[in-house]
Amino acid sequence: MATDLTAVNDEAHFWLNGYVNKQNCRIWSEANPQVYLETPLHPEKLTVWCALWTGGIIGPYFFKNDEGHNVTVNGDRYRAMITNFFIPELNNHDVQELWFQQDGATCHTARATIDLLKDTFGDRLISRFGPVNWLPRSCDLTPLDYFLWGYVKSLVYADEPQTLDYLEDNIRRVISDIRPQMLEKVIENWTSILDYIRANRGSHMPEIIFKM
Repeated sequence: MATDLTAVNDEAHFWLNGYVNKQNCRIWSEANPQVYLETPLHPEKLTVWCALWTGGIIGPYFFKNDEGHNVTVNGDRYRAMITNFFIPELNNHDVQELWFQQDGATCHTARATIDLLKDTFGDRLISRFGPVNWLPRSCDLTPLDYFLWGYVKSLVYADEPQTLDYLEDNIRRVISDIRPQMLEKVIENWTSILDYIRANRGSHMPEIIFKM
């Protein structure tokens, strides 16, 4: 399997207030234990999907309902994205023999989703319940997790967006501005990591330094 023909994909939340903790958070006041401060229980956010390969970045795709409201991803929405967005984008690039890699999120691994992906990619599917199994606890092996999401989030909040539409525009702009030379370095780094893992038979990677 050649890494230069592998598309890795994933989703990320972008909170309007820049909130980064995935858990709801309540902070108690030190001055009076009976008085506490709360972060919003459901702050406004965007759920964004991208795929990354040597040919570039496909996306961003923003999960929205039929009324255009922002929503989180589930199995039906993920399959709709694959069918209506990702596959047509691949066809536009005339990509042949592409491997598709995804993590073990429930929306990714529902039976209907796996059937759809097998119909599309055949045995070239790296996923839990797929022909090639996704390695458990290996999210940091994907360039989206160790590069893309952190890089984009480091830039999109610089001008303190006050609306989701403005935040969405920032995300589109930052991703579109990523140059091929940067992606080449990311893919080279990813290839080195995979070579290291194979050589060490899946052990921890204390010597690996992620470079841009």
